[in-house]
Amino acid sequence: MMASHGNLFIFASFLFIDSLFVLHLSSFSSGEKCKLQSPPSATPLTGLLPCTFYNKGFANIWASDHQTISDDQYHVTIKLDASSGTGFKTKTTYVYGFFNAAIKLPANEYTAGVITTFYTSNAEIYPDTHDEIDFEFLGRIPGEEYILQTNVYANGSTNTGREQRLRLWFDPTADFHDYSILWTSQHIVLYIDDIPIREFPNLVGQKVGAVYPGKQMYLYATIWDGSDWATDGGKYRANFTYAPFVASYSNFIVNGCALPQPSSTQPPVCAAEFKSNKAIFPPQLSAQQHQSIQWVQQNYMTYDYCQDKNRYPNPLPDCTYTTPPKPHSDIEDEL
Repeated sequence: MMASHGNLFIFASFLFIDSLFVLHLSSFSSGEKCKLQSPPSATPLTGLLPCTFYNKGFANIWASDHQTISDDQYHVTIKLDASSGTGFKTKTTYVYGFFNAAIKLPANEYTAGVITTFYTSNAEIYPDTHDEIDFEFLGRIPGEEYILQTNVYANGSTNTGREQRLRLWFDPTADFHDYSILWTSQHIVLYIDDIPIREFPNLVGQKVGAVYPGKQMYLYATIWDGSDWATDGGKYRANFTYAPFVASYSNFIVNGCALPQPSSTQPPVCAAEFKSNKAIFPPQLSAQQHQSIQWVQQNYMTYDYCQDKNRYPNPLPDCTYTTPPKPHSDIEDEL
């Protein structure tokens, strides 16, 4: 009898363990897919500043027939097809400022090779010592995600790029999202929906060899064929059977220190007002904003120039300012 009870106990134990195993498996098969944590909360920024009407602040650069402006001057669509891309820029240049556009990217199934942009640059004024601050959205093949590349050029050629690449935590083709550039004498901060995703500090005078954008720049938005490098280093090229590729822009904010004309020697007309508005543009990020940058870069960064030892065996001065987070994917050799 004792042996019989022992066998029953062992059998029941196996049934209990087996049931737990089945329940454990079912929790994998029937549960919801793993979700990343929600984006960090953001300090309101874009909502504190007035919008800029397109006809007041911007003008077409080329291919005006590929650009459509709404009657209320708040919305612009630009398209790329086999004949041309297009773009627009501000009518004047700025030294320091806050610049924003809400953008909805082309929703075509195949957008490889297509580059949609929002950036500042002075290459046409200072071709040999140009500055630039970039949002560049790189097209995708079916099944892949859009990649956002941010970049900073300072007082020199495009041979020294400071690229970072990110996946996005939302579908950028489904709705508008705000993309913002804050450029002050202290730092450059890039935002998505008021969430800071990158900071580039002004280290001139603090680090040997440090450079920083300091000359007047236009603000641009363009769409064009970048097949030679945009998608997997040019592996996938633009396919115009999927054209037209249409990007939509809205919620323009141009709040900066305007110069009367390019290469003007006059001081910016709004320099004092812009620099004194510390309530909106504090000289330093808050602890929460630094944590937001870490959240974005730790979860979504796929490439960081500071980690690319092939391109920069001797780290650039801005790379030794802080320890950048390690990218989730291997360094992309094509950059």
